[in-house]
Amino acid sequence: MSPQPEATDAGERVVVHVAGAVQKPGIVSLPQGSRVFQAIQAAGGAASDADLNGLNLAEVLSDGVKIHVPVIGEMQVAPSPPGGGSGSNGGTAAPAAKGAKVNINTATLEELGTLPRVGPVTAQGIIDWRKEHGPFASVDELDAVEGIGPKLMESLKDLIAVQGG
Repeated sequence: MSPQPEATDAGERVVVHVAGAVQKPGIVSLPQGSRVFQAIQAAGGAASDADLNGLNLAEVLSDGVKIHVPVIGEMQVAPSPPGGGSGSNGGTAAPAAKGAKVNINTATLEELGTLPRVGPVTAQGIIDWRKEHGPFASVDELDAVEGIGPKLMESLKDLIAVQGG
């Protein structure tokens, strides 16, 4: 088994965090263009109590994302009232997984869409802003995105993070 075969050109890879109901949770490195099901396979496969129905197994992976494989019966993404986890480093009602925050510098359209009150138009606005201005320097900078007002900003503050870029 060769865990790091060279991809074409410069060996382009994506690195993702696979967590939850998998045999070997952790960081995996895959060729660019890999899909969610391949990340789960690289983490030893789904656990016997995994619920894969809530995941898009065919989704193309983006570098730096976290894939949370829920167990059967685990609550899927549910919007939470604002102020639920202020001051908590990990947050209390994270969108993708317990304790995980959505990194607005690397999140895909789908990942941004898991945030409460963020639809496809707002998610695309975040991605477009990021492409035009570069990575967000702080969570507070998100209010510069068209369509994100003070109320939405307040509800998202504890669910998002700014890492990398």
